[in-house]
Amino acid sequence: MKRTYNIYCDESTHIENDGQPYMILAYISTPYHLLKMHNKNIRDMKIEHFYRGEMKWSSISKSQYPFYNKLIDYFFSNDELNFRAIIIDKSQLNHKAFNQDHNTFYDKMYYQLLNKKIDPNCNYNIYLDIKDTNSYIKARSLKKYLERDYNNIRNLQIIRSYESELMQLSDVLMGAINYKLRGLNKVTAKNNIIDKIEKLRCKPLTMRNKETEKKFNLFFIDLKNGN
Repeated sequence: MKRTYNIYCDESTHIENDGQPYMILAYISTPYHLLKMHNKNIRDMKIEHFYRGEMKWSSISKSQYPFYNKLIDYFFSNDELNFRAIIIDKSQLNHKAFNQDHNTFYDKMYYQLLNKKIDPNCNYNIYLDIKDTNSYIKARSLKKYLERDYNNIRNLQIIRSYESELMQLSDVLMGAINYKLRGLNKVTAKNNIIDKIEKLRCKPLTMRNKETEKKFNLFFIDLKNGN
């Protein structure tokens, strides 16, 4: 039987003219048979640290630091819990030159996020975080893109982030990248979480890694040079 993976996707400052310098798309993946274990373990951590509500980068504070510190340890200690992000410098956007709008570009970047990590010998359930009423349209468009080249996408659907611990974890890791890239350092707890991620990753969050890296894969796409 083919192995099945669940992929939980999220995005940050992805709107074209939101005044933010970077667009980030990211996911966390796990083998389907480990999903219940991860959900239980993270929920147990929440109970242990009296944490209520969704895990979000924006929620990290001094009082919540012990929980998020343990959460980062948990991610890096699990070999089959993987993260990937594509980082786009919005100053390089030139949709007119490529005869496209931002929605089309968005679809292309999501395809790039997922494309090289889809193994034809496995099956995939892909979940996107609902942002607005356009999320359903974007999901259908992405599904069309992927099914053009793959026949092993079992499911692609929109969910709300509170329904998935792993989607929330993706938000935390992606938030750390965005915070670092924007040069923000006002919140000590967030700075400490970034330091921890960089220590466990063995690289700064501003540095790309080898394409074959599975655990924490960052792809800084160069739109000017097409790579």
